[in-house]
Amino acid sequence: MSPQELADQYLAGAAQLRAAVAGMTREQLLARPVAGKWSTLEVVCHISDFDPVLVERMKRILAMASDVPLLLAADENLFLKALKYDDRDVEEELAVIDATRKQMARIIRRLTPEQLQLTGNHNKRGLQTLEKVIGMAINHIPNHLAFVAEKRKVLGV
Repeated sequence: MSPQELADQYLAGAAQLRAAVAGMTREQLLARPVAGKWSTLEVVCHISDFDPVLVERMKRILAMASDVPLLLAADENLFLKALKYDDRDVEEELAVIDATRKQMARIIRRLTPEQLQLTGNHNKRGLQTLEKVIGMAINHIPNHLAFVAEKRKVLGV
């Protein structure tokens, strides 16, 4: 896939997420209608917190191209517990996602095929190319959209 196609797919995720939560009330965003699953707001906050983690990995690979930089794992459940997701504002979280993705999409568009093959060493998953990390970031939002759709259905929204 070309850098332009990668950037377009990456950027599309923000609009898809915004559309998925459109029209939900705060009560609906906080509801946990599916036992054992996060609320919709928790899903949005998770994406807001982890998009910058994925971007940091991409930037580290690019900035440290002469080395193989270390890419650190992050535990989503620790973020959930420590960062008060139920107190956060969905519009602020969506704005972070929009801004993060716009900035990184601009960088992705200008990548060369050689840069896409640069690698970082994830401390749990091993070597990963920049293209693979971008792919993970592209798939992150669509993966969670199914959970949001499930919640909306159960809530009758």
